[in-house]
This record gives sequence, structure tokens and C-alpha cells, in this order.
Amino acid sequence: MSRHQKRIASPKSWPIPRKTHKWTVKSRPGPHSAKYGLPLLIVIRDLLGFADNAREATRILNEGNVLVDGKVRKDHKFPVGIFDVISIPKLDKQYRMLLDAKGKFNLHELESGVTRKLNKIRNKTILKGGTLQLNLNDGTNKIVDGEYNTGDSVILSIPDKEIVDRIEFEEGNLVMVVGGAHSGEVGKIKKIQILRSSRPNRVIITGKKEFETTVDHVFMIGKDVPAIKLGAET
Repeated sequence: MSRHQKRIASPKSWPIPRKTHKWTVKSRPGPHSAKYGLPLLIVIRDLLGFADNAREATRILNEGNVLVDGKVRKDHKFPVGIFDVISIPKLDKQYRMLLDAKGKFNLHELESGVTRKLNKIRNKTILKGGTLQLNLNDGTNKIVDGEYNTGDSVILSIPDKEIVDRIEFEEGNLVMVVGGAHSGEVGKIKKIQILRSSRPNRVIITGKKEFETTVDHVFMIGKDVPAIKLGAET
């Protein structure tokens, strides 16, 4: 596998110009895949504008000035994904990574203070002794008691990542689409279609218009309104 990334071949979700330079930074393996994660260097240089070039961005990171989900990250190739929280303590700034209407990553500035993060339950594992472990979309594993289902979202406190609430994957709840042609759109689940085949289950979503997508592309974000602040303007 190549260690380099051509700009022209970078994922469509990356908000970078494709033809100004030949190369860009490549994501390192981490909590998010290359398709669903944006290298931290691009976040600092291109989205936040805190650096003019890669060298300046790398220096900012090496000084420990950037936190992702409450943890200092110095690796400029570290992948930042949907709903991750980027904090700059020296500036008293924090941002949440989201998708815009075109399916591209963008940052929404958050108010200072207590911050929470949404995570999707990708899988469940039964450990020795019957203990239930949740496997979340950013690689986090949480041992829990109670009823949790794959497809639900959990709200975690930052930085200790304790579960403070849960949003069920069920009809009538609010979702954000994080993949496919409708990336970045928000709506309510009208119907969940369980398919008895190798094809993925599908959901029908109503918002500005009605459309259909797979369950893998939906992320539960609330009931009638988003359960977390998506930006300072909300």
C-alpha cells in the first residue's frame, strides 16, 4: 500500500483543492478509515487556517496544542472523523467535525465548557463472564450494563468518555446521513426495512425530501432535535 496520497485521488469528503499541488498528506490507520477520516494536518492548515504550510502545522501539533476528544494528538496523519471534537486550549476554542450539504468535512465552532460526543454502536461483544462490550464507530470500546442495540448512538462526555445518554435506532428519531449521495443531510426515519438477504438493511428518511439509504449510512443524533450542539449557532 502506498504511503503517499495524490490530491486528485483523495476522498471526495476532503475539503481541499485538487489541482493546486500534486500531493497531500495521507491518513494513518486509526479510529477512522481514509474515506471517513481527515488527517489532522489538513484540519489545522486548511480548515482552521492556523498554519500556512505543513511545516507550521506539524510544529503546532508537536507542541501539544491540539486535542482530539480530550486527548493530545501530535501525529499530523491522525484521522479525525465525524463528530470528533477538536480543542485548542490556548485559544479556548473547540470545534466539532461534521459534514456539509455536499458531503465534505467542515468544522462547527462550539461554545466553551462541557462538551459531549456522539458515537454509533457498530457492534456488540460478549466478554468472559457475560459482560457486554460496545464497539463504537471511532474504535472506542465500552463495558456496559443494560439494553443497547447495534445502530443506537451513545452520548459520551469528553474527555473521560463516560456514557451519559442513549439514542435508539428506531422509526421517528432524528438522523444524519454520513455516507452515500445524501451525505450531510438530516431527517427523521420514516421506516426501517429489514431485508432477508445478503443486502444491507435500508431506511427511508424524510426531511426536505424523502429518500432511501442503507443503515450503515445513518447516524442517530436525537429524537425531535439534535441531542448535542452541532455548532455555536444552534
